Amino acid sequence: MPASTSAVATAAASIRRLVHISRPVLWINTIGTGVVGIWLTGQLFDLQALPVILWLTLPFNLLIYGVNDIYDQDTDALNDRKGSLEGARIEQREVRFIAWAVAIVNVPFLVYFVLALPFLAVAAILLYVGVFVFYSAPPLRFKSSPFIDSISNAAYALPLVIVPAALDLSPVWPAVVGLMAWSVAKHAFDAVQDIVEDRDAGITTTAVRLGPRGVALWSGSWWLASTVLFATVNIPVAIVNALIAGLLVGRLLMRPTPDTGRRLYRLSVAFPYIAGSAAGMQLTLAIATGVYP
Repeated sequence: MPASTSAVATAAASIRRLVHISRPVLWINTIGTGVVGIWLTGQLFDLQALPVILWLTLPFNLLIYGVNDIYDQDTDALNDRKGSLEGARIEQREVRFIAWAVAIVNVPFLVYFVLALPFLAVAAILLYVGVFVFYSAPPLRFKSSPFIDSISNAAYALPLVIVPAALDLSPVWPAVVGLMAWSVAKHAFDAVQDIVEDRDAGITTTAVRLGPRGVALWSGSWWLASTVLFATVNIPVAIVNALIAGLLVGRLLMRPTPDTGRRLYRLSVAFPYIAGSAAGMQLTLAIATGVYP
């Protein structure tokens, strides 16, 4: 094989590996939130928001999950979900490559944001980055602190602040706080499936501390709060949220085991797609018809 062809093949394999590590099935949590942030300003799209939306694709997701994979090698080695679409299982020899890739695809965006965006947008972006780096990385490592691990995931709502602020507009705060509550609930719920692996690795997450039944009550309370807050913005979205959350929590209460959490994970992954579609269809129609200002 010619050297040039071999180099192209190697580069393509490296890109595929980085995309896998970034967990594309979960990009909806960043891109979707950013796009909804645009819609809540009363526009279908604004080119000024494009740099932020692009950053919320591969770059930021590689930061979240690349850093997570670097510091979770011990637990990932015990987890049969890793190595699939649900997440990569990396080797120690890949750590330097992943760390450099995270820096290369994120630093240019961050420099641009600091130079070009208003203070509130920059502050929210830096908080967003800091929370997700230190969710996995020492010395803070929020992941290993019960309740803090779950609450730190409220940061998933920050694109609802970042995008409007980048456009010099005010965020819709009930939507922001509602999504924060929703994210706290979902984090703990999704961690139920990993209780055994985390406990064996000596990591005490919210799910490990509370157990499956306790998580059902914890997540159910946060999802109830999110439903109330969403209802102040959009009743149909609140109803969809309540129905899916109720189904997830009810099923886990009926059979409170990590295996149940694993079986429910696909519906949990679909949750933001379904709720986001409900919001998106309404907002798109309302903006197009002039109902939404």
